[in-house]
Amino acid sequence: MSTSPLARAVALATLGTSLTLPGLAQAAFIDDSKASLELRNFYMNRDFRQEGGNASNGHSKAEEWAQGFLLRYESGFTEGTVGFGVDAIGTLGLQLDSGQGTSGTGLLQLDRDTGQAQDSYGDLGATAKIRVSKSTLKAGTLMPKLPTVQANDSRLLPQSFQGGWLNSMEIDGLTFDGGQLSRVNQRDSSDHEVMTLTSGTARGFTGISGVTSDEFNFAGLSYKWNDQLTTAYNYGALDNLYQQHIVNATHLLPLADKQSLKTDLRFARSTDDGSSNVDNQAFGAMFTYALGFHSFGLGYQKMSGDTGYAYIGGTDPFLVNYVQIGDFAFKDEKSWQARYDYNFAGLGIPGLTFMTRYLNGDNVDRGAGLAEGKEWERNTDIAYVIQDGPLKNVGIKWRNATTRSNFGNDLDENRLILSYVLPLW
Repeated sequence: MSTSPLARAVALATLGTSLTLPGLAQAAFIDDSKASLELRNFYMNRDFRQEGGNASNGHSKAEEWAQGFLLRYESGFTEGTVGFGVDAIGTLGLQLDSGQGTSGTGLLQLDRDTGQAQDSYGDLGATAKIRVSKSTLKAGTLMPKLPTVQANDSRLLPQSFQGGWLNSMEIDGLTFDGGQLSRVNQRDSSDHEVMTLTSGTARGFTGISGVTSDEFNFAGLSYKWNDQLTTAYNYGALDNLYQQHIVNATHLLPLADKQSLKTDLRFARSTDDGSSNVDNQAFGAMFTYALGFHSFGLGYQKMSGDTGYAYIGGTDPFLVNYVQIGDFAFKDEKSWQARYDYNFAGLGIPGLTFMTRYLNGDNVDRGAGLAEGKEWERNTDIAYVIQDGPLKNVGIKWRNATTRSNFGNDLDENRLILSYVLPLW
C-alpha cells in the first residue's frame, strides 16, 4: 500500500479503531475489508454570456483545472452477535491551473482573504459502525443519498457530513433510515461548518439571512413491493429553517422484448421552522421508455406555495428536473424535460454512452412589479470507459451545458473529467 501521508493517515485511523476491539474475533473485520484509490483529473470552464458577466462578481468566466485523490477504506465487521467496523476516507485536491479572476468553479477551495484558489486542500474522515442482525449504525463521516439529503459529488471532491445514521432492513423489502447530521464539509472546502438553507434569486425565501443550523434530523421508510414497484416516505427537518415530507414511487413496466416503461413520481411538502417563511409543494414526474440500447424520457415538474423548494445548501435536491446547472425549483415555476440516451454497445462499442436533454421553465414569480421568470437549459454528456488493455477502466467524460434565463446567469459550460479507481485490496 502507498506510504504517502494520505495513505498513512487512513491507515492510522483504521488501526486506531481496531485497537479498541481487544478480545473480539477480527477475521471477518480484516478479510471482508476493501480499499481503493480514485484519481480524478477535472477541467471546468464556465462562460458568463450576459452583459456585465457573472452577476455576483462581474467576471466573464470561471476556469480551473485540478487533480483529485480519494483514498477509501471499508472494513468488514468483527464476528459475533454485535459486529464492529470502521470506514475511512482521505481526500486531496491539487490546483493545476486557476488564474486571477477565473476561480470559483467549485473545484478548488478559495482563500477567505483573497478569494483566489488555494494550491491544495483535503480532509480525512472516519466512520465507526456497529451491525446487529440486518441493522447498521454509523457515526462519523457520512455521505447520504436519501431523498431529504443527497451529498453532492459533482466536482473534484465529494461533499460529506458529520453525524449518525441507522439503516435497518430487518423486514424483507422494507428499509428504514434515520439519523441526525450536525456539520457539513462542502465539495470545495476542508472546513466542517454548520448548515444553511439554499438561497438565490427568485426562490422567495425570507427570514433566512445569517441563519444556520447544527441539526438536521431525518427518517424514512422504503418498501419494495416486487421487482417492478417501490414506494417510499421520507421526513427531514433542518432545525430553525424548514421541515419537509417527501413521498415517491418508482415503477418499471416490462413491455415487449428489450422494451420497458419506467415511471418516477415525486411529491414534497416543505414548511417553515423558526423565522423562515418556507412554504412549498413540489410535484415531479419522469417517464422513460427504453427500447434496446435507446431510452427516451419526458419529465414535468411544478412548484407551488409562497416559496421555492427547500434543501440544504450545497446538496443535490430530490427533483426530476435537477440537472447539470439548474434545479428549476423557483417560486411557482413550471418546467418540462425531454431526454435521450444511447448505449453504443448496440453498435459494438461497449463502454461508450451518450445523453442529451432539454429543459424549459416558466411562470417564475420574481416578486411584485417584475416580469415572469423564464429559463431553459440544454445538457450533453459523452462518456467512455476503456474496456481492456493497459488503460482498462480509465473513464473519460465530457459534459456540456448551456442555460439562459431572464433572471439569472446565462452560462455556457464544459467539464472534462478523467477518472480511474485502483483497487488496493
